[in-house]
Amino acid sequence: MLLKTLVERYIADGQPVGSRTLSKASGLELSPATIRNVMADLEELGLIASPHTSAGRVPTPRGYRLFVDTMLTARSRELHAGAPLEVAEPLQPDQPKRVIANAAQLLSNLSQFVGVVTSPRQPSVFRHIEFLRLSDRRVLVILVSPDGDVQNRVIFTEHDYTQSQLIEATNFLNTHYAGLTLEEVRQRLKTEVDDLRAEIAALMQAAVQAGSDAMAENTEQVVVSGERNLLQVQDFSNDLSSLRKLFDLFEQKTQLMRLLEVSSRAEGVRIYIGGESQFVPFEELSVVSAPYEVNGEVVGTLGVIGPTRMAYDRMIQIVDITARLVSNALSQK
Repeated sequence: MLLKTLVERYIADGQPVGSRTLSKASGLELSPATIRNVMADLEELGLIASPHTSAGRVPTPRGYRLFVDTMLTARSRELHAGAPLEVAEPLQPDQPKRVIANAAQLLSNLSQFVGVVTSPRQPSVFRHIEFLRLSDRRVLVILVSPDGDVQNRVIFTEHDYTQSQLIEATNFLNTHYAGLTLEEVRQRLKTEVDDLRAEIAALMQAAVQAGSDAMAENTEQVVVSGERNLLQVQDFSNDLSSLRKLFDLFEQKTQLMRLLEVSSRAEGVRIYIGGESQFVPFEELSVVSAPYEVNGEVVGTLGVIGPTRMAYDRMIQIVDITARLVSNALSQK
């Protein structure tokens, strides 16, 4: 397929590919004139473009997408059968934070681009909860986790609760729900509080939401490694404004978190090319990502961020293997 050859040549050389080069590289017995006609058709379809007046062409984001989709389909069996990429040292079972940091660094070192990993989502379990009235419609929620970690959160309520009402809600939650995750409590409260007054039920729902927010804010969500590698990428080195935007993205991490959350709901490797995702809206950037598991349950996502002109075949292998290494390291007791 001429498009495949053109994309591979452009990824390797970074130069627009002409019909004569394409004729030699493809191995097809086609004349340069025939190839020029095919290239004109590909350009009309929006798969390739001419960056200037030269006869050479470069792939567009749409062309990359077709190339990657075809490659993913062809390689899916090989990936799951065991990719050939060699990793010098496997990730050792250790503290989860260290595994995540090492995985981000491994992704960066292998790809020579940016490695990103979301921290594993931990269920927010509480051992004890307590409500303390601060003033009219202001209540302090105190959550104690099984390991003794204490989270405090002030919530604003629709009703002005007396301290005796708050004690009633405290006793109910601690008696019936201690040891459950906050999400489990949230779901059960929807169906099991018919015998409680509506305002007390609303208070407990607000407290559960506040607890979830507090615990989410207490953990680092995204680990990023190798941002400076992009300074060495030819595609970015002459565009300081693009680099500045990229570093702002890594600094804020919010958009990365949203992108990887979407990726965690996919099976296997997923690729975003040249601004396809609203969370990373840069035409010069691609993201190769995959979810990782702990004991069979998806708890996070990792990936490589680099220029659109990257060796996708290799990046897919790197991301796929690292996801399996992280899964293995975190699943070991």
